[in-house]
Amino acid sequence: MLRTMLAGLFSDDLAVDLGTANTLIFVRGEGIVLNEPSVVAINQPDHSVLAVGREAKAMLGRTPGNIAAIRPLKGGVIADFDVTERMLHYFIAGLHRRRELVRPRVVLGVPSDITKVERRAVRDSAVRAGAREVYLVETPVAAAIGAGLPIEEPGGNMIVDIGGGTTEVAVISLYGIVCGKSVRVAGDEMDEAIVQYVKKRHNLLIGERHAEEIKVRLGSAYPLPGERQAIAVKGRDLTDGLPKSIVISDEEVREALREPVMTIAETVPACFEQTPPELAADIADRGIVLTGGGALLKGLELLLARETRLPVTVVADPLTCVVMGIGKVLENPDLFAAVTRTD
Repeated sequence: MLRTMLAGLFSDDLAVDLGTANTLIFVRGEGIVLNEPSVVAINQPDHSVLAVGREAKAMLGRTPGNIAAIRPLKGGVIADFDVTERMLHYFIAGLHRRRELVRPRVVLGVPSDITKVERRAVRDSAVRAGAREVYLVETPVAAAIGAGLPIEEPGGNMIVDIGGGTTEVAVISLYGIVCGKSVRVAGDEMDEAIVQYVKKRHNLLIGERHAEEIKVRLGSAYPLPGERQAIAVKGRDLTDGLPKSIVISDEEVREALREPVMTIAETVPACFEQTPPELAADIADRGIVLTGGGALLKGLELLLARETRLPVTVVADPLTCVVMGIGKVLENPDLFAAVTRTD
């Protein structure tokens, strides 16, 4: 009992965006203190952790048989509980300089369509990683708060959060999600689409990290003005197994991304089908707000504006919008009481 009380005295509250691609942590009173890839490198023989975050991501596709570089979250939820727990413990312990008494209160962002079993798994992983208390907030709500939308008002706010594993579309009013749609199509599926396109069109096999680089440099959802761009892409020729280099254009990358991008674009009108007319009228005035790393795909806001005939804006810093929203929840007692859950 005394140990628990002392732990509370020395704890620092944390807001955590436990994402498929990246984990971000916000400390109350300090802001964002950690932004690392959600990757862990494990030594297979003894299951020890060799690296976490950027160092582990650099090992993806480059490890020998005795080392596995693991991404423990898939589609926005935990796929490997043990590795997720160890990753969280590493991050939390590192932030607190491994002081034994520190057991922070943690607020975690979770997908809106997460099941009760998945909620329990997230909560249990955080507790075993060193959290004293764990509260959950739905990612679209956190993104809307981070974007500065007036979710406390009786009016419609539409948020489209495109992460690494999940795209969530939600209409929010009076602190809650009135209606929403979630699809397991986001940044990771865009990377995989590029891998498959290069494989099919050019008979070349590339890795997911290289595909992500191509997406960032050349990816777009809508034709943009300016000169055509192209870059050299290196991989393994599937015919003779030898290293090979080709040149790929922005037009080809846009073609490769067409299917996942259109899946995301079609999810927005599908959400409107469930939206009460009063809230739909509000959104017609206020427009749609894009957050998440996928919002950085060039021309995506233009495509969504064309598909919905509504104004679409991208927040200033879409990558950190969710964790900043969770951080505001952590710092505001009234907001905390309105949007967090413990189940």
